[in-house]
Amino acid sequence: MKGELVKEAQPQQTIEESKQYNDQPGFQETQEAVRLQLQYNAEDESVPEPEADVEPELESVPELEAEAVPELKEEPVAVEKKTPQEESEGNAEDQPEDMLTYKAKMKKPKLLNTFEKTIKTEIDAAEKLRKKGKVEEAVRAFDTLVQQYPQSPRCRYGKALAEDDLAEKMRSNDMLQKALSTYKEASELPNATPDLIKATLKKRAERQQFLGRMRGALATLEKLVQIFPGDVALKNDLGVAHLLIGDNKSAKRVYEEVLTIAPSDGFAKVHYGFILKSENKIAESIPFLRDGLESGDPGTDDGRFYFHLGDALQRMGDDSAYKWYEIGHKRGHFASVWQRSLYNVDGLKAQPWWTPKDTGYLDLVKTLERNWRTIRDEALSVMDKTTGLFVPEEENLREKGEWGQFTLWQQGKKAGESCRSVPKTCGLLERYPEATGCKRGQIKFSVMQPGTHVWPHTGPTNCRLRMHLGLVIPKTGCTIRCTNNTRAWEEGKVLIFDDSFEHEVWQDANSYRLIFIVDVWHPELTQYQRQTLSPI
Repeated sequence: MKGELVKEAQPQQTIEESKQYNDQPGFQETQEAVRLQLQYNAEDESVPEPEADVEPELESVPELEAEAVPELKEEPVAVEKKTPQEESEGNAEDQPEDMLTYKAKMKKPKLLNTFEKTIKTEIDAAEKLRKKGKVEEAVRAFDTLVQQYPQSPRCRYGKALAEDDLAEKMRSNDMLQKALSTYKEASELPNATPDLIKATLKKRAERQQFLGRMRGALATLEKLVQIFPGDVALKNDLGVAHLLIGDNKSAKRVYEEVLTIAPSDGFAKVHYGFILKSENKIAESIPFLRDGLESGDPGTDDGRFYFHLGDALQRMGDDSAYKWYEIGHKRGHFASVWQRSLYNVDGLKAQPWWTPKDTGYLDLVKTLERNWRTIRDEALSVMDKTTGLFVPEEENLREKGEWGQFTLWQQGKKAGESCRSVPKTCGLLERYPEATGCKRGQIKFSVMQPGTHVWPHTGPTNCRLRMHLGLVIPKTGCTIRCTNNTRAWEEGKVLIFDDSFEHEVWQDANSYRLIFIVDVWHPELTQYQRQTLSPI
């Protein structure tokens, strides 16, 4: 896999992915995050991952895994690939017309115009160098052809492809930018065939997205759709481009157009269903997600869609949700029916409930339990005296009720202003990097009012464990279920669970419940992994 970047899944994460497609995932678009994550030099940087929201109780989303780290096998969403056009153009013009029109999707692209057929041998020779991996020679060969035939779109397209390959080999953003310019030049030359225009602009949009230039990619795809208004696949790509910048409204309009033209298009259905669910139109989303997955169309076999279909069914009280979770598990999207996080490191011990001894973080647990009253008193001092609330939970995890949080650390970063309000609590935690340095977690107070029910849901990653320290716990009515085991909090005691497993919360007491949440790295992660995994 040398020279290729593997991009981790981003759009839907967990229920807490919010309403964004690029999550996750998610599941917030965060162009800066995408830029840092997807550029060739991303793995050499300390990547701030802006995809994660500040959510109560459960968080969302996620990054790029450096290919030099084989043990970090997070599930990828996409691998940069060569386009079909690159592999098929050699003899396209020599095929009988009846073979070219046999079936639209079997058609080989016609990339050569009339003049270019007379220099096909020269083009093929340069292309042969590129396909053999001799990319420096290919760049020189195509550059020579461009100088000889400056009005040849195919020669310039070949140069762009060679520059693109060289950028991947060099892992150079500057070279990739050069390829983007050459793609644009090729598409704008006179006498470019429609197939070449389409291939060139599609490749340009793909590489713009790779660089995190989502709005540039959107503009390129909009141009493509204007040129080829009947191409459903391009419209589908345009819908995704809107989702990647958080413009769900425009994406919805695009997929409505697609489903008017092609009502059985599975790709459009799953994405339209995803958008409906993000609008909290739960019942309406189900048939689109289900039919889209059942279609088996390319682009539909995605963990996000299994996740959201199952979640929608659960919220409607339909136990067939677990059938879809099982299918998602069998398709390799979930570790199990219960454990449905999407951003995982393979091989980590997986169990829903943990003891302090299991974690190896006994000192941290003892510190929390010995100082629980101090922590409680500081939490009470920052609660709203009138409402008994912190910042409301905004991730649509609640069926009903009120649930808020007060965050001290997020993605391994200290919230300075918040910590100044609770200095003793933050001071206690400073010497525990397994918690304060957990870039895939949070440290926060969580208050839940009577009458609150939190839907069954899962966290985004198996890379953390979650500690709950009871601070103010009513005598009865407050419980948490993780898989099929239900427990209750106790004041001054720590519960530890893996929130990548399905869990659910009930608050049926007659007064509020206050806990302190401390996320810690999974104990089996190496120091190198803890340093290089991107934030969630």
